[in-house]
Amino acid sequence: MPELPEVELVSRSLNTLVAGKTIHKAHLLRERLAPDSTPVEFAERLSGAKINSVGRRGKHILLDLDNARTLIVHLRMSGRFSLLAAERDDPKFTHAVFHFSEYERLVFDDQRHFGLMKIVDTDGLHQAKELAKLAPEPFSDEFSLKYFRNALAGSSRSLKEFLLDQTKVCGLGNIYASEAMFAAGIDPRISANSVSARRASRLFESVRAVLAEAVEHNANRPVDPENLEGSYFSGGSADGWLVYDRENEECVKCGSAIIRLKQGGRSTYFCRRCQRK
Repeated sequence: MPELPEVELVSRSLNTLVAGKTIHKAHLLRERLAPDSTPVEFAERLSGAKINSVGRRGKHILLDLDNARTLIVHLRMSGRFSLLAAERDDPKFTHAVFHFSEYERLVFDDQRHFGLMKIVDTDGLHQAKELAKLAPEPFSDEFSLKYFRNALAGSSRSLKEFLLDQTKVCGLGNIYASEAMFAAGIDPRISANSVSARRASRLFESVRAVLAEAVEHNANRPVDPENLEGSYFSGGSADGWLVYDRENEECVKCGSAIIRLKQGGRSTYFCRRCQRK
């Protein structure tokens, strides 16, 4: 599932490609993509609206429209946007189409069928249930060391599960959580409220550094209008990720084997020697 840096890449790319364009016709082809709207309502609320800008909140893409509405999009596992010319066929699993003219359209396809769209009034955007409880953005002033320490102190869950909780730390998923804990040298199995002030400070900086590196890397990658999700960040070094998806490979720091374990039904990768309890 794309995490904050990947969603940032997609939102920036969409902003470059479609901001200022008018949606002349909108078609919802799979109703469960937008469960709060019928296909007729979906078309009525979006058709004729100009896209002012495209932004992001957490892992959600936000299309701000000039009709006082915002389209919230969550890519989930396999959602993809493509800006296609008239002669190009729709992808096999196309679930929504936004026509800008007879020559160009924005297509959303989703092979796994987990993506989500919701149309809300812009003045109530941040009260929408998808956004209302999200933690502060990792690069915002609100996401301070004090906030982070207090959030850690209030949770008895494992550190990995804490980092994946979007109401505590916004934008992290399996990849960046594993990489941040490795950078900070902390075992993912310890409880969040047992993290010392010193280690909390180190983890706080690691979370922001790992995300910032990925965002910066993505910012320099070329945009393919027909595959906006095809330029995902592929690792924090020339050889790829430092721990993620490297089970049984040598740790880049100490040479020990990288361990994989299940936490909350998801895989966690870490070095038993470098990441202490």
